[in-house]
Amino acid sequence: MAGRIRKTVWSRSFQGVLKTVTRTAMRIGTKALKESLRAAPLAGKRKPVKKAMAPSANWTKGIAIGAAGPRRYRLYKPSGVRRNETLPLLVMLHGCGQDAEALAASSRMNTIAARERFFVLYPEQDRLSNVQGCWNWYDTRTGRAQAEANSISAAIEQVCLAAQAVDRSRIALAGISAGAGMAVLLATHHPERFRAIAMHSGIAPGVAHSSASAIKAMFGQSVTTSPLPAIAPDVRLPALLVIHGAADHVVAPGNGAEAAMRWGERVGAKASKPRRVQRGVRYAAIITDYRKSGRVIATLCAVDRLGHAWSGGAAGHYCSDPKGPDASRMIWSFVARQFARAAD
Repeated sequence: MAGRIRKTVWSRSFQGVLKTVTRTAMRIGTKALKESLRAAPLAGKRKPVKKAMAPSANWTKGIAIGAAGPRRYRLYKPSGVRRNETLPLLVMLHGCGQDAEALAASSRMNTIAARERFFVLYPEQDRLSNVQGCWNWYDTRTGRAQAEANSISAAIEQVCLAAQAVDRSRIALAGISAGAGMAVLLATHHPERFRAIAMHSGIAPGVAHSSASAIKAMFGQSVTTSPLPAIAPDVRLPALLVIHGAADHVVAPGNGAEAAMRWGERVGAKASKPRRVQRGVRYAAIITDYRKSGRVIATLCAVDRLGHAWSGGAAGHYCSDPKGPDASRMIWSFVARQFARAAD
């Protein structure tokens, strides 16, 4: 009975933290929080919600049913797909306080997809499963996280069956915050399905298994980690790109370094010498590659002055900072390299 009471208290506490984070994005906070949630609408100066694009043949809705029940999704399809042409698929998972439309608008990934020609799938969390719209990536002890991962997999499979032009050998995952946690959970347990993963402002795999450990990890406190599943000899571990803000006051910056390190450790990858990169007046970033036999297994991009926001995202959107290096371009460039290497 005591265990159940503690679990209920922690669960309520975790939801309280998420609710606070969402509310923070809608009012003026402290200087640190304004840095971490720079582009959020402010109290008294709320901006209208911006749509990613008007409904069209390129931007469609769908519903997929998996172990967690039905989940809505949005799909972007580039124009003029030719007969017998197959295109890659990038799966984008939103964070707390967002939905598929919001992530598409802030990341502007559809613009890149139109130019580079790939599909973009945006699964969407059901508010009945989480009132803040967060993926329950941390709840592995009860199996809720795995059930939601299964529903995302169902959406991927449905899109692959419906859009004959999807190349199943070129599928990648990307997510921000709770979406990053869910993306890496999927790839951890099913590495054979994906060629690359991108985590933006997320928590390392194997770190959180309950609301209690998730809160501790978010605050940068030490937690008991579990070993990640072994990689089968015939499976190639998908490469991981980690993007994390050095001024993130929602998910502590150390989580980014932990994610890249733990991913590299799965195959014995070693960290290379960090390098500093800056383009124009955008925030600078420290890049660290983890390599094994010359191959990049994981890359950490720690962005100076970036808070809990999509780096280089569209101005005026929640959880989006246009002053950071363009995360969407970085993600697609990273993913495209992994697709090309897999084809060699």
